[in-house]
Amino acid sequence: MAHHTLYRDGDGAVILDQTRLPFGLDHRRLQRLEDAAGAIRGMQVRGAPLIGATAACGVALAMQTDASDAGLDSALDVLGATRPTAVNLHWALARMRAALSALRAAERVAAAWSEFEAICAEDVATNAAIGRHGLELIRDHASARGDRPVRVMTHCNAGWLATLGHGTALAPIYAAHDAGIAVEVWVSETRPRNQGLLTAWELRDGGVAHRLIADNAAGLLMSRGEVDLVITGADRVAANGDTANKVGTYLKALAARDNGIPFYIAAPRSTIDHDCPSGTDIPIEERDGDEVRHVHGIAAGKAGVVAIAPPEAAVANPAFDVTPARLITAIITEVGMFPPERLQRLAAGGIR
Repeated sequence: MAHHTLYRDGDGAVILDQTRLPFGLDHRRLQRLEDAAGAIRGMQVRGAPLIGATAACGVALAMQTDASDAGLDSALDVLGATRPTAVNLHWALARMRAALSALRAAERVAAAWSEFEAICAEDVATNAAIGRHGLELIRDHASARGDRPVRVMTHCNAGWLATLGHGTALAPIYAAHDAGIAVEVWVSETRPRNQGLLTAWELRDGGVAHRLIADNAAGLLMSRGEVDLVITGADRVAANGDTANKVGTYLKALAARDNGIPFYIAAPRSTIDHDCPSGTDIPIEERDGDEVRHVHGIAAGKAGVVAIAPPEAAVANPAFDVTPARLITAIITEVGMFPPERLQRLAAGGIR
């Protein structure tokens, strides 16, 4: 991991602007609440854990301007409205409210920054633990495969760009690579925002073997026996194990089931929403149609936007879909792997 996605810098913070990747590497300073909210809304930061940490940062920035009860409530409302699907956003805001609400206004700035930094540090540890648990899966496949690499398929980006550490779905892959296990990753482009290009950029930077594919190639590769397991991240896991992730994940889960390929979700406990009964209760974000009408690329050395459909083209652009629990082999968390039906027992046992 060569860069930081988010870090405190004096009375502000700095993010890696992910809308510039993979063609440019730019950082942006966050100085006010509105900067943090805009970075989340505009997907300059993305990935459920990183969204949550950026929201916590936004609260700290807001407290520097107005640490009153009204200021706290307003900041929580503004940040809570930025994106609806990723539950880590609301988990982080609830945590900030709990840490700050009983304090005097004069104490809130220092406490907010402290809680933000604790959230960041915990995510690093969580990522490492997910990597360790997922490594055992890949090690088992390596033992069965002999000399050839373990072929892992993923979707969207759930690596270090989406978190404060090594990622969720990519953490086991990095752990396997570091352990000397041969892995090869199938990376789907993930239209319309093409977050798969960020995964390919990450893996190339880390020296991990991979191949970029069109989203629609995934089923064919599975049917040919060229995929050993699928690991994706998650933006919200319902209490019954139904999981919302980047749109297109459900199709991969269906193809995996049809071909007898195990399908795993890698996510921290903070992504499990025990108050959300099932996938039908997860709000699905509908984003601007221009994300579908346009593609971002580079030509003659310059990054730019190209229209692939006329502006009047009618578009639907759901950003996420829901994979039913019945299609999920297990969910890899920082405290171990659990089949979806065991998530309720996790909550009942106090592991939340």
